[in-house]
Amino acid sequence: MIRSILLTAMIMASGTLFSQKLKPVSYQDGSQKLNGLITSNAGKKLPGVLILPAWKGIDEEAKTAAVELEKQGYIAFIADIYGEGKIPTDNESAAKTSGYYKQNYQEYQKRISLALEQLKKNGAISDKVAVIGYCFGGTGALESARGHLPVAGVVSIHGSLGRDQSRKNETLTAKILVENPADDKSVTPEDYNNLIKEMNEGNADWQIITYAHSKHTFTDPKSPDYNPTMAKRAWNHTLLFLKEILK
Repeated sequence: MIRSILLTAMIMASGTLFSQKLKPVSYQDGSQKLNGLITSNAGKKLPGVLILPAWKGIDEEAKTAAVELEKQGYIAFIADIYGEGKIPTDNESAAKTSGYYKQNYQEYQKRISLALEQLKKNGAISDKVAVIGYCFGGTGALESARGHLPVAGVVSIHGSLGRDQSRKNETLTAKILVENPADDKSVTPEDYNNLIKEMNEGNADWQIITYAHSKHTFTDPKSPDYNPTMAKRAWNHTLLFLKEILK
């Protein structure tokens, strides 16, 4: 009972923190309304980080990352990829909807591009912008590089590494950091090797960091896969990478 009360109190407190630190931003893709969130330092001229959330849309992990990035001196914007009225409510619908954007990657790239525009409209310095993404968003981070979107670098955090092999490998100008959990069953050796081949043939500035004893969603405190030691290391690696390319 006491544990339940404490958990409820923590959830309420985090909700209050996010409402104070993150402000809603509505934007459009044609007739589709999109609802993102931006940090309270919007309007200042600062480096910017676009956050692409996991497969169920904007969640607590993305919000926490945004608040922490603001503390580091970045304007952070959390993208809405799916749009108002189309947010998945369970794993089945999340798999279907995220799978659509993975297959129709140009639509995914467009939604990311629209979010980048919002980040820059809210003060981010145009040539000092990066993309980070979790899970489905990690795939989006890689698509940002593949789509030649105007970003200095991308971070894929336990993202899907697979890609339709009928797509040609092209030059990749954005710097790439892949944070890969060692025990992620959704990443096959073939996916891993194909990504390395793609990045090498694209003459990319890339690195992959693999985290031991870590399953797919190892950075999410609400996940049974959560590995606090490796999650902390991954976040520190993200901050180091962002500092190098944006400051």
